[in-house]
Amino acid sequence: MSRRQKKGRRREIKRVPRSDARLEEFDRRACPEDLVTRRQLRERGLSPGGHDPVAVLRCKACAYRPDQACIHPTRAWLYSVALARPKRVPTLEQEEALDRAMAARSTCPQCRRRYYFCLPLRTQGVCDPCDKGYEPSPHTYMTSSAAPVAHRLAA
Repeated sequence: MSRRQKKGRRREIKRVPRSDARLEEFDRRACPEDLVTRRQLRERGLSPGGHDPVAVLRCKACAYRPDQACIHPTRAWLYSVALARPKRVPTLEQEEALDRAMAARSTCPQCRRRYYFCLPLRTQGVCDPCDKGYEPSPHTYMTSSAAPVAHRLAA
């Protein structure tokens, strides 16, 4: 029994010559030291600082096609380390505001326990133990004596 062939048009392959590419392209393990990805910037404590990418890191499949530009979604954008800025550090007031917002999402309005995860307050309105009527495990919520008052920030 033979396989049925799909009917339909073949997907057109879009080929862009590498000379027409808007940004410079580098193959894996061949890019300069001063160009890094966003993840590598984050590891160094930097951010792009509002600058656009300066080059493209080609995907593994395009290494076999050196004359064509990489248009695959697996390509990576490269940023210049010289243009990068240090990551912003939130102020204590911003961290407290984030903690209050997270407390509102993770505190049950019925039993007043603050859990380590967000509760389904829109759909259920309360935590699972209150909704289904069982006692929660002690490791799923914060007890008041677990953390000192000075270090209650969850963010």
